[in-house]
Amino acid sequence: MNTASPSGPPGGPSGPRILLRRLREVMAGSGAAQERMDQLVTVIAANMVAEVCSIYLLRDGLLELFATEGLNRGAVHQTTLRIGEGLVGQIAQAARPMALSEARTHPNFAARPETGEEDYHSLMGVPVLRGGRVVGVLVLQNRTNRDYSNDEVEAMQTIAMVLAEMVGGALQAEVPGVGTFGSDGLPRRLAGLSLNEGLARGVAVLHEPRIVVEQHVADDIDIEAERLNMALRELRVQVDSMLQAAIAEPGGESRDILETYRMFAHDKGWMARLHEAIRSGLTAEAAVERVQVENRARMSEISDAYLRERLHDLEDLSNRLMRHLTQGVGQMTDRDLPEEAVVVAWNMGPAELLDYDVNRIKALVLEEGSPTSHVAIVARALQIPVIGRLDQLLDAVEGGDDLVVDGDNGQLFVRPGADALEAFSANLDMRQAKAAQYAALRDQPAVTKDGTRIHLNLNAGLLADLPHLDGTGADGIGLYRTELHFMVRATLPTVSMQSEFYGRVLDQAGELPVVFRTLDVGGDKMLPYLARYDDEKNPAMGWRAIRLSLDRPVLLRMQIRALLKAAAGRPLAIMFPMIAEVSEFVAARALLDREIDRQGRMGEPGPSSIKVGTMLEVPSLAFQLGALLPLVDFVSIGSNDLMQFLFASDRGNPRLANRYDELSPSALSLVRDIVQRCDSVGVPVSLCGEAAGRPVDAMALIGLGLRSISMGAASIGAVKMMVRSLDLPALQAFMVDFYDSPDHSLRKVLTKFAEDNGVAI
Repeated sequence: MNTASPSGPPGGPSGPRILLRRLREVMAGSGAAQERMDQLVTVIAANMVAEVCSIYLLRDGLLELFATEGLNRGAVHQTTLRIGEGLVGQIAQAARPMALSEARTHPNFAARPETGEEDYHSLMGVPVLRGGRVVGVLVLQNRTNRDYSNDEVEAMQTIAMVLAEMVGGALQAEVPGVGTFGSDGLPRRLAGLSLNEGLARGVAVLHEPRIVVEQHVADDIDIEAERLNMALRELRVQVDSMLQAAIAEPGGESRDILETYRMFAHDKGWMARLHEAIRSGLTAEAAVERVQVENRARMSEISDAYLRERLHDLEDLSNRLMRHLTQGVGQMTDRDLPEEAVVVAWNMGPAELLDYDVNRIKALVLEEGSPTSHVAIVARALQIPVIGRLDQLLDAVEGGDDLVVDGDNGQLFVRPGADALEAFSANLDMRQAKAAQYAALRDQPAVTKDGTRIHLNLNAGLLADLPHLDGTGADGIGLYRTELHFMVRATLPTVSMQSEFYGRVLDQAGELPVVFRTLDVGGDKMLPYLARYDDEKNPAMGWRAIRLSLDRPVLLRMQIRALLKAAAGRPLAIMFPMIAEVSEFVAARALLDREIDRQGRMGEPGPSSIKVGTMLEVPSLAFQLGALLPLVDFVSIGSNDLMQFLFASDRGNPRLANRYDELSPSALSLVRDIVQRCDSVGVPVSLCGEAAGRPVDAMALIGLGLRSISMGAASIGAVKMMVRSLDLPALQAFMVDFYDSPDHSLRKVLTKFAEDNGVAI
């Protein structure tokens, strides 16, 4: 057999469409399914100019060699591999193709002597996917060091799709258990990443009930192309209708997100790839599935959070397009939706969440997902608990399963046992009792037992957050993250758009103060309309926040201009993020002063008063307080970034999650010094960050001298209850002896103080 790399198009000289039809003929032929599989590997090997073609299929949790051309046929049904074992097992585990010119040097290479494969150097394998799940692996091997082209890999992926059709049909009928999906029915606990806190129990609703493509090879590609075009037109009409509905609603985030989403529905590159797949001989449904698999493979290779989120939008659109092609198969209606539903998805676009009756959605759990994803932002505004990064979620959960979602700790209990249900009920009762207590405190001031007033403010970033001002009895908004308004848009919002948005924020806040933080983008919060430095090794400490704004001053001036315009006749408070040295604050303040002068020259109404401050997140700025404090109206300590920079510890790294503590002597000493320096010259100082929302941490911060802290809406009640039960002089006297302690953390001793002194934590 010729061992040279093929020089013709994918699929060899027969051409891809002829090859697909030949495979279809074999599959539809007479005889047992095993006989037809044996014919398939022979046809594939000949057309792909390979000396070996093998099919491994999943059965009883193992990959079993089901057919081969070129290897020892006696190994068929005898050779098995675990998922992740060897190169074939790795392809199945990652659900991604692999092409190696020299496979034997790969660290995961594991030859099985009974197959006789030790003489083959190159290997190319692709997963066999059915309903989005791996059911097997299709492999080529050559004796030479063959460099498999991208076209050849794509051809093999198409062949694997056709093979999946047979796995789900004749082969399953003859060999029960091959390629079937489903859980083992046992209770399971999955650990993931909390994207929004909360506790919930409900019935699993598969967001995309698995639509299995039953016919992959097209009988007439012109008809398939027209079917695709019709479905695309219907999809665009649907998205446009959703956008019009969002425009009519108060708020704005949903509309902005859907404008971005609409752009992808008209993406010419996406449509071109779909039509190209049809021209290769696939049906419209198979073409959508093919491009969807390619997008998922691209996602797994991309670390850029923004680009991953855009590919997630394409995943959402692909799912919708598939439903149009299949006349709504798998589409959940509100009538079908349980009253207490937990939506289970690989990932979701924000538009898909808004499709549901959100009053019935108790939680959302995702195999993918990130805190800055659009769907997480929308769910947060709707107060829906969300867990992401749940490995093997779709393998573990079936529609109708009982699920317990612990969004506080990022845990999902699948088919929970009696112990888990008992713990859930106890926790839920406790949360409801506490919620009632917090509600009773809504109109009460946060005053310690000795009469010290503590100001409890909200962290916000969406218009949907603002009703929590009234609902929690918060004193104002201590941190308004303006970047979220930019992140949900496809293009840079104009000055008038920004001004309208900020005006609505001030309108809804009424007489309560709002502190706007200028753009903190960069790192993992990139925007499509900003040039960025690729492959930053440490993006949290890279080109972001004020660094980016000062390098792109027009962007900052546009935002400042919009804020000044929105605040006409009202007080305005602005602060700059991630200031590392005083010169950066001076440069940012100069841009603000230019915009104030411009507003005056234009005769435009300005704010009734303006206060300008800085976030203190970079430790270096703490050593320049003497130069900084005369220039600012206030300081806000950003505890999240300050702590990770102080300890040189990435707060997103799970290995370091509990390595350092905000209640360590060093961290408390730094914050105390900042507070004392600010107090000595009469500059107001506050703190915003996760620490402010935890009662024990908030107690310690108040003991350090802070009288204003800012947190998420869900934390206001618990922190207010703590404040009203606190004897502040006793706490301060207790803490004074611990600042020079060599201990890792003071958390235990502070918790013990609270317990001994009746402080509600």
